[in-house]
Amino acid sequence: MITLTRLNGETFQLNALYIEQIQSCPDATITTTTGKKLVVREEEQLIVARMKRFYQDIGFTGQWKGAGDQE
Repeated sequence: MITLTRLNGETFQLNALYIEQIQSCPDATITTTTGKKLVVREEEQLIVARMKRFYQDIGFTGQWKGAGDQE
C-alpha cells in the first residue's frame, strides 16, 4: 500500500498493484484497474517512487518495468 493525499488534504492508502495509469494535467490523476480515477496532490514522479518502493517491499522488483524501459 502507498499513502496518497486527496486535494482536500485527506490521506488514504492505495494498493499500488491496482494502479494502471498516472497522468499529470496539472494535478496527478491515477486510474485504477477498475477504471476509478483519483486526483492526488503528489507529483507523478513521487507516486512512481512510492510504487517502486512498494514493489521492492513485497519482492516484486524483478517484475516491474517503467514505461520506456528497455532490456
